[in-house]
Amino acid sequence: MIDDKHRSNQELIAQGIGNIGCALFGGIPATGAIARTAANIKNGGRTPIAGMVHSVVLVLVLLFLMPYASWIPMPTIAAILFSVAYNMSGVKNIVILVKRAPKSDILVLALTFILTVVFDLVVAIEVGMVCACILFIKRMADETRIRRWRTKSELNPDDPAHAKLRTIPDEVTVYEVTGPLFFGAAEVIHDFKFTENTKVLLLRMRSVPAIDATAMNYMENLKTHCEKHGVTMVLSHVNEQPYKMMKKGHFVDRVGKENFCKDIDAAIARAEQVISE
Repeated sequence: MIDDKHRSNQELIAQGIGNIGCALFGGIPATGAIARTAANIKNGGRTPIAGMVHSVVLVLVLLFLMPYASWIPMPTIAAILFSVAYNMSGVKNIVILVKRAPKSDILVLALTFILTVVFDLVVAIEVGMVCACILFIKRMADETRIRRWRTKSELNPDDPAHAKLRTIPDEVTVYEVTGPLFFGAAEVIHDFKFTENTKVLLLRMRSVPAIDATAMNYMENLKTHCEKHGVTMVLSHVNEQPYKMMKKGHFVDRVGKENFCKDIDAAIARAEQVISE
């Protein structure tokens, strides 16, 4: 709200010390509230000093001015609270979000708002976070896809795309994998198909940033399927995290380090070597 960075660690420590202190005097532990912060900022506060002054004034009112504070009309306090609530609500940001955001994000916003009103903020945040995580998993799963490379034998020599294709033996089936391989998208591994004359299954994985245990299990099953049909698996450009997972699960030893190539050209050369042998 003041174009500065939120120091969450500092806030957490301060709240902890404050709650320990208030318990010594029979007080009720509390969390940090945005209402007083928003009121401070809207009235010109820009530093922690504003919050300190606010606290001191409240203590003074509590100790010395309560008889006078009781004369303040409740409608006046209600009007102030309405103003503070409006400043907290971020109506402009909500309008922009509704116009630009996907429907799923708008649904999470609406659900969180309704749960806040009907139940409380804790329930709303819990449900909202779970819904947001599920939507995130779905989006990541939608980004994960595979594409089989076409070979020159599949195209007419007169086709302009024919000249742009790499020369790949007919005994090699090449798939390019895009996106993270995790439990929400691991089933795409089932889509790896090869024909009877396939001798090498080449997986290009330069666009796979991460892989989890579920996907590794699918990869193990794929390796077993390849072994049953006499097909050698070759992997190209495996990134750091997937390689660590494969090495930890002894998948690298099972496939063979010589079948992990740094780029697609080296992988194709390795595939040709396997065919010739």
